[in-house]
Amino acid sequence: MSSTPDLAADASRPEVGTGVWLHGVVRDVDPAVLAAIPGMTGTPVRAVRAAGLSAVVSTAPLTEYGEQALRRNLEDLAWLERAARAHHAVVDALARRGPVVPARLATVHHDDARVAGQLTGRQAELTGLLDRLTGRGEWGVKGYQVPGALPRASEDTGTGGAGAAYLRRRRAQLTAREQGQRIAAEAAAAVHDTLAGYAVAARRHAPQDRRLSGAPTPMVLNGAYLVESARLAGFTALVAALGERHPELRLELTGPWPPYSFAEERPAGPALTVREPAC
Repeated sequence: MSSTPDLAADASRPEVGTGVWLHGVVRDVDPAVLAAIPGMTGTPVRAVRAAGLSAVVSTAPLTEYGEQALRRNLEDLAWLERAARAHHAVVDALARRGPVVPARLATVHHDDARVAGQLTGRQAELTGLLDRLTGRGEWGVKGYQVPGALPRASEDTGTGGAGAAYLRRRRAQLTAREQGQRIAAEAAAAVHDTLAGYAVAARRHAPQDRRLSGAPTPMVLNGAYLVESARLAGFTALVAALGERHPELRLELTGPWPPYSFAEERPAGPALTVREPAC
């Protein structure tokens, strides 16, 4: 869920008390299940119920999760990683039990009444999203360029001495690299189109930098696919077949994930929202 600023604070006054960190919205959830899921501060999450829906939230001290504190903490990569992991753990636990509309990272409301107001005001939209996500899961497919997919350039036999031969070899290497990148990009587009045709919905995210992906070669496909649970075996087989069809790519299937890519929403209601890091 996304929202608009609400926790605007007077920077000259310290933020005190507690806010409400929103993890996601479900139709309903057993309190016993929530009691076993730790929230942002390690204490169990809880539900705010209204309009036939349940918002799963953590009680969040404003000294750490208020607007001033968040703007500070979001500059701290170690804090951001811990917060993102804690938030995801809750959303993931909910997604394993049924459809959930995930909230964006750092969506913090003033109190339960504001959360309930969101559920009431957006009841039709949220119910429609939950209906759309029922019986479906998000799966990721990443594609990495495979070096050497093109034939290696033949040894140069031209004349002109060692310097000229080096320049010819260098040009051939650069040409092969450019061709490899082009072919990998075309293959990635073809793979995505084929998978999108099989899935209920699809999103193509920006490729991750190698420093983030940890892969030794460039990522050229970072796709997310909403797949019917009953058709998952076919989707998995299709990914494998596409990998064989396109040796210039190494395909990696991941999931299931909470439906972060398919919780489409419009901005609404009072809250502080900080945008999530790119996928």
